[in-house]
Amino acid sequence: MVEAHWLETVVEIASAAGREIMMVYKTAYEVVEKLDGSPLTMADQTAHDLISCRLAELTPNIPQVSEESLELNTKKRLEWSQLWLIDPLDGTKEFIRQNGEFTVNIALIEDGRPVLGVVHSPVYSVSHFAVLGQGAWRQIEGCAAERIMTQPYDGGAARMATSRSHSSRQVERFRKTLEKRSGQQVEAVVMGSSKKICLVAEGAVDVYPRLGSTSEWDTGAAHCILNEAGGCILDCQGRELHYNKQDMRNPWFIAIGDRDYDWINICSHSVD
Repeated sequence: MVEAHWLETVVEIASAAGREIMMVYKTAYEVVEKLDGSPLTMADQTAHDLISCRLAELTPNIPQVSEESLELNTKKRLEWSQLWLIDPLDGTKEFIRQNGEFTVNIALIEDGRPVLGVVHSPVYSVSHFAVLGQGAWRQIEGCAAERIMTQPYDGGAARMATSRSHSSRQVERFRKTLEKRSGQQVEAVVMGSSKKICLVAEGAVDVYPRLGSTSEWDTGAAHCILNEAGGCILDCQGRELHYNKQDMRNPWFIAIGDRDYDWINICSHSVD
């Protein structure tokens, strides 16, 4: 169960982490390589420490899983019905390239579903957030929050988000199949981090196919936002993503705005 004041506090926590990230962003910093080959900076760790501490103060009885967490006991984790799922700096490659396309992601998971989500973009001072049953919102710092919703897709010229750092031949096949179905050229919007899912939630793009590797902390927060905006995230068999699995890697998926369009058929033609 989500307490009424949690969302406002988590938005504040994500914003505070964003300010810490920006302090590193504007200075010289070291980049190290993690065991999986992905980059790590001081900003990742600083944001992790702040978020972990603040969430422990807010909800001392709810455990946390972060991309920067130490290795957890899987058997114990699977017993949790609630957990915070955190990516303190989603898009470290974009952070290093200094293109602004990185986010802070914080999600609350209950029984495998995201029920609260906050995605904060530090460079742009923009937060997207949602709580189950209360709609999805976008707020520019200093301005009032505005409701966001996905847009219907009528089969015409599609707008498709693609990853700046993680493209694949399957995504290219998805694009070509979509163009063949519609008879019109697809408008590709290249972006980093979970901002792509937020673009679907805003109705700025119609679909984001991620036919490659991701982890649960990459998607949990934005998934809640997209659900509340009217869309969803499905694997290539049409099943919604589930969280706190034994293996915390996600299957390949598509984030969609219009639930009524047959995106799964296009996806199946792309991964065969």
